[in-house]
Amino acid sequence: MKCGVKFTFTKRRHHCRACGKVFCALCSNVKFRLTHLDGKEGRVCVCCHSTLLKRTSPRGKRRVWFADEILPLKQSESAPTTPVRGFSPLMRRALGGPSRSPGGSPQIRRALRPHGTNINEACGPYGWGTTVSSSANLIPLEGLPPILTSTGVKGDYTVEEQPSETLLIQELESGRPKPLVFVLNANLLAMVKLVNYVNRKCWCVTTKGMHAVGQVEVVVLLQCLPEEKSFPKDIFSHFIQLYRDTFTGKVVKHLSLSLLGSSFLGSTEHAGFLYVRSTLQSLQGLPLPNQPYLFGLLVHRAELTWAKAFPLRLMLRLGAEYRFYPCPLYSVRFRKPLFGEIGHTIMRLLVDFRNYRYSLPMVPGLTVDLEAQKTNIKLPTTGYNELMKALNKSNEHVLAIGACFNETADSHLICVQAEDGQYQTQAISIHNQPRKVTGSCFFIFSSALKASAGYLAKSSIVEDGLMVQITVETMAELRRAMREMKDYTVTCGRLDQSESQELVCVQWVEDKCTVNKGVISPIDGKSMESISSTKMFQKSEYKENGKIIRWTEVFFLQRGDLPKRGASESAEHDRLTERIARAFCLALCPHLKLLKEDGMAKLGLRVAFESQEVGFVAGSNGLPLPARYLNALDSVLIPVIQSRGHKRGDEPFVMELIFYILENIT
Repeated sequence: MKCGVKFTFTKRRHHCRACGKVFCALCSNVKFRLTHLDGKEGRVCVCCHSTLLKRTSPRGKRRVWFADEILPLKQSESAPTTPVRGFSPLMRRALGGPSRSPGGSPQIRRALRPHGTNINEACGPYGWGTTVSSSANLIPLEGLPPILTSTGVKGDYTVEEQPSETLLIQELESGRPKPLVFVLNANLLAMVKLVNYVNRKCWCVTTKGMHAVGQVEVVVLLQCLPEEKSFPKDIFSHFIQLYRDTFTGKVVKHLSLSLLGSSFLGSTEHAGFLYVRSTLQSLQGLPLPNQPYLFGLLVHRAELTWAKAFPLRLMLRLGAEYRFYPCPLYSVRFRKPLFGEIGHTIMRLLVDFRNYRYSLPMVPGLTVDLEAQKTNIKLPTTGYNELMKALNKSNEHVLAIGACFNETADSHLICVQAEDGQYQTQAISIHNQPRKVTGSCFFIFSSALKASAGYLAKSSIVEDGLMVQITVETMAELRRAMREMKDYTVTCGRLDQSESQELVCVQWVEDKCTVNKGVISPIDGKSMESISSTKMFQKSEYKENGKIIRWTEVFFLQRGDLPKRGASESAEHDRLTERIARAFCLALCPHLKLLKEDGMAKLGLRVAFESQEVGFVAGSNGLPLPARYLNALDSVLIPVIQSRGHKRGDEPFVMELIFYILENIT
């Protein structure tokens, strides 16, 4: 009646309970408490909703339609179960359909997605109305950023621009169950709550919106000062800086460091944050974001050298200081530094402390287990290329490699610097657990041992690592074994004392991949844990109607044996992936505003290439995209996907691309 859309059996019409006119689902997808319905919610059109909000809003506050968690548990009425495009046989088998096409050539097919698959994943701060400022930084020089408060209607919030700090502190201290939500910019929120974490009163400040720019979310737990009555506002400014850094491809990862300004949280000694993954620590009572996320630990200016050169040493030293294994997740302001001048340390031989042109190489997943009479150096097969880089760059007489924190160990070596500047070896362990396996932070093989010394090899603990002295001949054999991916055992001890000998075993192991823990697909809620992925940082953006769509990540669900492919094949595959991403963005550009207003700000595109069939499926919030968007994708994506063709011997390949729709902020 009003919007001119042609209604069908599946595209239903709805009447507005305020004006009585008939609309499509997109034009009447909101609800409002109406007096003639005894205060119950009724479906209203967008125009009436806007008018009703203006008439009921208090002065000094503005209302926006905030699409976060709009579709967490149920399907949008404007997104009925619709045919999805081009499932591969692998996908079709999972859905119970036929596995092959009647003909022999690759083709695009349609398959119905099973009804009722849902996920409960909030996508971040999406769906802002035009009333929210487009500034890239909404933090004022004085006072606090704007704050969101719910109106009681799902998805509807008020934005208060100059909140009272005193009233908010009182609200938090009175035991407010949910965090306060501050708006740092139209795409980034900061969630703040006072928590009692391991008998410490702490600020818990969390980002929401970093995922949309290819960054992990960040959590800062900051121990409160006595009688503290003001928010740690400097953390908000640091979040904005992290957000800006992503546009140059600079992101924080586990054990990476972000530097702060000259003065931070009331002290010039607060120099940066060391970011760590939570492993064995308690997370009870913490309001946490969706995975992946990292905790930021405040670093003293005197500790910057170790935070840059060997962050694992600093992380474990913090654990020893606060009796937290492997390290605390909270930060303490105005504390004494844990390290002083570099002084005499074995790391001076391995690290350029002046210009940081070289450092101790790290191999992801490599661990060192110290046991009675035996040491196991475990090399992950997935880290072979990184190990070869370290091997090729190393001095022929010395092989030194940094290890990762050993989650399977019950204790770990740490290095403590005494007041006189000397370094001492200690160990920290899990509380009330016997020590059987102790982790080490690095290992060094040195070929300085003379054959005439009467030793097969000599092993010793140096600071927080393992030193093994071997002969030149043994070093050559060890390097050859590593290149050939073979296990190798070094026997340590005197030639004439076999009963007191120890073994150092270099073993290749299948790495237990822990990447993307807790991450799920926006298409169907499929777990992405242990599936490798690559972050994407686009040089170009696709904008329309004040919105931007960004390609942030690609997951490799199935990709055959890529390492055996040549450089030209890999480059060809990368170009195809970029063409698919570009086609997806261009096809949806005219629909960005509608998609975001309907709560579909995080999008997934799964593409499959198989011998008989190729195809794609696109979705958001665990559901396929509505038909109108899939139709727009069909005409653009299908030619690009089919252009790849099929070569004899090609293995099945399935990938999933992730996109976010953002506000275009200045």
